[in-house]
Parts: sequence; C-alpha cells; structure tokens
Amino acid sequence: MDKNLLSFQSKFNPEDFALATDDEKKSLVVMRESVGFWKDGMRRLRKNKVAMVSLFVIILVMIFSFIVPSFYPYDYKTQIRGSENLRPMTYSAQEQARIDAGEKVFPHIFGTDKLGRDYAIRVMMGSRISLLVGLIATAIILVIGSVYGSIAAFFGGWVDLIMMRIVDIIYTVPDVLLIVLLSFALKQPLKNLTEVPGFHWIQTVGTNLISIFIVFALLYWVGMARMVRSQILMLKQSEYVTAARALGAKNSRIIKKHLLTNCIGTLIVTTTLQIPSSIFTESFLSFLGLGVAVPLPSLGSLASDAINGLNTYPYLLFVPALLISLIILSFNLLGDGLRDAFDPKLKA
Repeated sequence: MDKNLLSFQSKFNPEDFALATDDEKKSLVVMRESVGFWKDGMRRLRKNKVAMVSLFVIILVMIFSFIVPSFYPYDYKTQIRGSENLRPMTYSAQEQARIDAGEKVFPHIFGTDKLGRDYAIRVMMGSRISLLVGLIATAIILVIGSVYGSIAAFFGGWVDLIMMRIVDIIYTVPDVLLIVLLSFALKQPLKNLTEVPGFHWIQTVGTNLISIFIVFALLYWVGMARMVRSQILMLKQSEYVTAARALGAKNSRIIKKHLLTNCIGTLIVTTTLQIPSSIFTESFLSFLGLGVAVPLPSLGSLASDAINGLNTYPYLLFVPALLISLIILSFNLLGDGLRDAFDPKLKA
C-alpha cells in the first residue's frame, strides 16, 4: 500500500488483495507435531543424558546378572579344592599345572572366597537375586498399594477414615522384628510345603526370603497407598468421572479404567523409585543373615561374609558393595528422569 504523505490519501495496489497460493499458505503454517502422552514423555526422557546413562547401566547390570551366568564356566556353589582365597585373575597350583600341561583354564576374575568358589559368578547370582527381589517386591507393593489407596480415596468418608487409620497403625510396626518372627513361625510349615510337588523351590530360596516377601506385602505398600490416594482425590472430581457415573459405569470400572489409568505416569515414577528401596532393604536384611538360604548368594550376604576378612581380602567386600551402590544410584537417577519426563507439573 502506497501512501501520499502530503495529501494523507492512500493508494491501494490490487495485487495486494490477490488470493494466496497453496505454497504461500503452507509457508505460514507453523504447527508442532501432535504427540501423545507416552511419546512426549519418551522424547523428554531421551533428552535427559543422566537418565539415559543410568538406563544403560541398568541394562548392563541385567546382562551381567541374567545372561552372562548361562555361559560362564564356573558355578556359584561349586567348591574348587586348592583354590581358596585366590586373588583376582590368579590361579591355584593345580590350575597352573593344568595350564602348563597345555589345558585352557578360565581365570577367576574376582578371585575366590574362603571355600574356593569363584567369586565373579557369585556376584552375578547375588545381583540377580537382589534385582529379582527388588522387582518382585516392588510389583507386590504396586498392586496392593494402588488398589488400597484408590478404594480409600474413591469412596471417601468413613471408608477413607478407617483405611487410612489402618495405614497409620501399620507404619508403627517394626519390619525387622516381624521378619525374624515370621522366619521362625513359617519355618516348619514351609518345610512341610516343600514336600508338595511344585514347591521344591521354597527350599532353595529359604524361609527367610519368603518372610521378606510376606513383610513387603504386609507393611511396605503404605507409602504407595498414600501416593495413589492423593492422586485419586484430585482426579475423582473430574468431568469424565462424573460422565462415567451418569452412564451407569460400575465403581470398579471407574477406578480401573479412568482413575488409575490417568495417574499411570505417577505410578511408573513411584515404582521406579521404589525398586532401589526394595533392593537396599533386601541387601540390609541379607547382611544381617535374614536373606536367601545358603549357598544361594545375594549382594547383602556376600558383603556380610566378606566383612570378617576385610583386612586380608578387602576386594571381597568392595565388589558387592560397589555393585549395590551402582544399582541403587542408577535406579534413583532413572526415577528422577522419569519424574521430569512424565510429571505434567514439570513440563515446560
């Protein structure tokens, strides 16, 4: 548009009012690609380098624990005579003689323990047990806590009051004392149960580990229940919940399909942060002798066995202790990354 400054009259160019072409329209469109909740969360997670490194470390530890033992030449319970208390990457006199005779002998990467068992395979099996206990215990906590907390929040009133007072009472129960009592109380019944076909695995893992799982199911879900309750209290006032009630949906369907589904991101983050807590609890109890049955190892029991020879064989303690620290740190950092990626309140 041309403008004559002297006459203050505007001169219009008809070409300025021509219809825009398709290419010109497309050049003016600036729109972000439509992404869903999970795709957007994973995109944000991949940008978090610390979380991705932690995830990579966890994958390496799982490969070390679940895959490598399948083709490792030593067994976690086999005692090799003459190979007691070997230092890392060393051989016993008998193994050295076999090497001199031309035979190939795989080295003891982390040495051996006082009974001549290869320590590397015991660390692998110990990390496997610790990871399995952490994952299974966390699954138990997730199921019980999410169901309990959602029911308390959804119905509210006196139902919520009674259920939350039960949670407060459970918080006061000493978990270690309960595990000790259950270990003695369940020892004979579980021993009789091992004679039933299909339950021989109980003798392998021991009654202490069964007691740990029972205590997790009885006590450790209360934190998850409170978290789920706080989320459901906010979500149950939403319009889609009101619409579902108006359409005649059952309470169980509303809780399962609408409420728990909409707080799945928070559940994933809380579950990820619960795994290292469960692993640490199992390692601590195994350190006290309340873990898996001998000769099955866990990282806590390996550290407990090595504490007596700390001055002579310190590496026997450092290896499981460092692995416990690495696993717990990696899960914590991954949980922080998941929280930053999937928590709507933290999105920029």
